[in-house]
Formats: sequence, structure tokens, C-alpha cells
Amino acid sequence: MKIARLATRLAAGTLATALATAAMAVPAQAGTKQPGTRSLAAVLTRDTGGFDHNARDFDVLTAAVLAVLEAKPDSPVKVLTDGTVALTAFVPTDAAFRELVRDITGAHRLPGESAAFTAVAGLGIDTVENVLLYHVVPGATIDRRAAVKADGAALTTALGATVEVDVRRWWHFTQVRLVDADTSDRDARVVAYDINKGNRQIAHAVDRVLRPIDLP
Repeated sequence: MKIARLATRLAAGTLATALATAAMAVPAQAGTKQPGTRSLAAVLTRDTGGFDHNARDFDVLTAAVLAVLEAKPDSPVKVLTDGTVALTAFVPTDAAFRELVRDITGAHRLPGESAAFTAVAGLGIDTVENVLLYHVVPGATIDRRAAVKADGAALTTALGATVEVDVRRWWHFTQVRLVDADTSDRDARVVAYDINKGNRQIAHAVDRVLRPIDLP
């Protein structure tokens, strides 16, 4: 599918939901340590190296978040900068974005990180915003321990659409997958857990970009 067609379908079929009212901090239980308030934006922007050759970090994602906030300062994506608001984000690695761009452009080779970001930005700010919000689950801090027990759970994202948790176990190995709206692509797998652990905002790295629509 060409990028322009993808952008049109995403923009027409999704609606960003205001996180400021939907996301609530997880109430503290008596006798438990209060969670920290370091935001996920602070974690993402701590890496100032820019686009590189490390496929496992989040340079493309960080650039996408900053681009949305620059164009739309009041975007619901801004919640990622507010560490007092509880949420769980599934953050695609740079490799995930490169795979997405190769898939939607039909290219034979993976693009570099800079080219991948340029292609993603070419979808339009509203589309990028919607895709980012599809990766955010407001109102709950879901750590690895909770995630591996959540098989079959439907998580309502900040976009309003849901993703389903699919937990698979082989002997002593447990894998968490996320089933998005696209039935024609492999589901995203969690490849790193508990980024920013101990804080209200937590993230898990995934190896595919979640898609809020079904692509042919």
C-alpha cells in the first residue's frame, strides 16, 4: 500500500481521544512506595545521539513524538511529558519503524533511520499522532509481571481502539504479543520490559509498529 493511501485511510478512520481527562493516576495502596513521576518523554529524549545504527533504540519514535508536539502543542501525545499521569506505552524500536516503511512502500531493502522517519512524517502529522496514540494505554501502569498474566485482555488505547494481549508460553519461556487491527501482518512482540520502571509511566519495547487499521 502506498504511503498516501495509508495516510488517507488512517486520517479518515480514527479519532484521537483527549488523554487529559481519560488518563488517571493509579491510586497508591497503603504501605506501598509511591511511584515516581519521571515521564517517558524524559526517558526518550535522554538519548541525544539522533539517528544511528542501533536498531534497538527509539530514535524514530522520539523524532515522531517531537514532530507531533511541535506541530500540535496541545496534542494528547503531550501526556507523555507529564509523569504524574499513569500510563503504559508500547514503544516500537527503530527496527520496527524501518520494517513498517518497507512494508507500506514495497521496498526490497530496509531504509535507514533517517529515511524511515521521513517516510513516517510523510504520512502527515494527524496520522502520526493517531499511530502514536494507538501505542498508549492510559490510566494504568502495567509492568511485566502484570503483562504476562493478561492473556486475552483487551487494552483500550488513547486512540479509543483496542489491542489484545496474547501470552504464549513454552517451557520456561513466556512471550507477550499484541494483536492489533491489522490481520495481514505479524503481531508485535514485546522485546524489552519495564522501561522507566518504578514510575507512573512505564513502557515496553515492541518489534513492530501497531497498526490501527487492517492493511491489504
